[in-house]
Amino acid sequence: MSYKEILDKIETQLEGEAHLDELANKKQDPFKILISTILSARTRDANTRIATEKLFAKYNNPKSLSEADIEDIEPLVKSSGFYKVKAARIKEVSNVLIKKYNSKVPENYENLIDLPGVGSKTANCVLVYAFKIPAIPVDVHVNRISNRLGWVKTKNPLQTEVALKKTVPKELWLKLNRLFVRFGQQICVSIRPKCEICVIKDICPKDFSMELAKKKKKKKE
Repeated sequence: MSYKEILDKIETQLEGEAHLDELANKKQDPFKILISTILSARTRDANTRIATEKLFAKYNNPKSLSEADIEDIEPLVKSSGFYKVKAARIKEVSNVLIKKYNSKVPENYENLIDLPGVGSKTANCVLVYAFKIPAIPVDVHVNRISNRLGWVKTKNPLQTEVALKKTVPKELWLKLNRLFVRFGQQICVSIRPKCEICVIKDICPKDFSMELAKKKKKKKE
């Protein structure tokens, strides 16, 4: 089964949209997608959604956010977790965008990762969701699933990104993160993956639910 066939099959099983999907489909401006991605670090979509809605209801552009007091930003993004760090980060990013990029989010990877606190995953998310530029953002879901499927054999997201770019056709890059994130949230979860209902269980190298059950049994013994 080809990469495209696997992704197409996964798509038939998924429900709803991830938060960045929603923003992209609503054609939100790149600034909102950048800030939302920063807020999404180490938290769930539901928490990110609440934080971004509260934040953008009051500050919806680099100028207003850069001029805001940290004490006013923090309670708005509290639901995203690590809110003090994130509040300081998005204010700093807003300042840099104004000073260096005329308040516009850059459309290339090199300039994006130069922004304060923006790493490879965030930069690639902005390219994919804001500008529809082919890239592969690798989060915990993409890293886990691509290794489980045997597409890569890597130990961290950066290695996974490099390996996936060598194996997955470029025309599929835009949809890979979008599908794997939801697949990782709904089916191929970290603990007790739902192998019994997975649409690609026949081509998956391992039955992870069985593997986890064996590990659990050994611990009891």
